[in-house]
Amino acid sequence: MKRFLTLLAAAVLVIGIAAAGIAGETKILGAGATFPQPLYSKMFDVYNKQFKVRVNYQGVGSGAGIEQLTKKTVDFGATDAPMKDKDLAKAPAPIAHVPICLGAVVVTYNLPGDPQLKLSRTVLTDVFLGKITKWNDKAIAALNPGVALPSLPITIVHRSDGSGTTSIFTDYLAKISPEWKEKVGAGKEVNWPVGLGAKGNPGVAGQVKNVPGSIGYVELIYALENDMPTAMLENKSGKYITATLETTKLSADVAIPDDTRMSLTDTDAKEGYPITGLTWLILYKEQNYDGRTKDEAKALVDLMWWMTHEGQAQCEPLHYAPIPKAAVEKTEKILKSITYGGKPIRK
Repeated sequence: MKRFLTLLAAAVLVIGIAAAGIAGETKILGAGATFPQPLYSKMFDVYNKQFKVRVNYQGVGSGAGIEQLTKKTVDFGATDAPMKDKDLAKAPAPIAHVPICLGAVVVTYNLPGDPQLKLSRTVLTDVFLGKITKWNDKAIAALNPGVALPSLPITIVHRSDGSGTTSIFTDYLAKISPEWKEKVGAGKEVNWPVGLGAKGNPGVAGQVKNVPGSIGYVELIYALENDMPTAMLENKSGKYITATLETTKLSADVAIPDDTRMSLTDTDAKEGYPITGLTWLILYKEQNYDGRTKDEAKALVDLMWWMTHEGQAQCEPLHYAPIPKAAVEKTEKILKSITYGGKPIRK
């Protein structure tokens, strides 16, 4: 009996210590873009192991991420499309944008043999407008001599949810095609002329992989993880560029505004890949709201500082490009401007 009581006491002590450890662990809640989700998952895992801060991130799309932040149901949102002035004005308080990485949106497809196709600006737009409907269309064949193109119908796969990836992709199409700009436009959600909808980057990648003759757009890592081909796209200089870390980095060789909100599509860089974008975490500039403590606010700012500095080492192994030096400098100023009770959290 005495031994039993000793063992019971020891078990209670262990459970108590474990519970205390769990209770003492800082937790941060975020939601939004699926574009950078593989990178965020890695960053948050590394950060938790180093600092005992657990980040619960839900990849629900950029639109939902913005909505959840504005409703104050998360500590931070995540978006691949910067909030517009009109949306910032509707928010309950000023919001800051913190860029985390650069990513490429690629065009991927399901064809026999997985050939790497060249797609011109005109052909790419005509495919997604539904004007080119067969893979062996003469316009595609002329760009890809020697490729055995099947007589398969083209099935478009696009996002069904509010998506920053869609915003980047349609922003590009609107820049290169007056017809697309007039008929469809650009944004996180558009009225697609043709096609099937799928949720998130994983949903689009999965649908394309499962439907012969399909074509869609996803962040580069999703194509690589699923061993899917990607098209060489014609950039502004008339060169056909494959999405790589280097061509993604080249696209960002431009001026960065103070608030970091900008578009990188259709870059002027001669060797730059044409469909790239920054992705941001968004948070309230004043962190003293809805009962938040100063420690919670500091944990959030410290996390974002780490992600834009030491955490950048996690980008390239997952095929994202680190933010350029100019963006890091702008971000430091942004994070140092985040306040709690009117006083800067990080000095």
